[in-house]
Amino acid sequence: MSNCDNCDCNDCSCKGKGGKFALGAILGAAAGAIAGVLLAPKSGKETRKDLKEGGKKAIKKGQEAGKKVGEQAEKLKDAAKDKIEDFKKKSEDKSEE
Repeated sequence: MSNCDNCDCNDCSCKGKGGKFALGAILGAAAGAIAGVLLAPKSGKETRKDLKEGGKKAIKKGQEAGKKVGEQAEKLKDAAKDKIEDFKKKSEDKSEE
């Protein structure tokens, strides 16, 4: 049980669990698509074509997921910078007292 299970703050690291689910869903869909293509009664040429198309789709989805992860990382970095600045200001205010 993490420290953030019952908190209402918006900046807890445990709030970003959706990325793992999305990655799992993408990998599961890709595995299902590959299994379906390999088990389908098609010629080798058709199967290779389907695999190539499926690979391109998987790459595109991976790139989109990577972009989302990068955007979230940027948001976390900005939030961390804000927290550090707040802490610095509070510590400077306390030292002046």
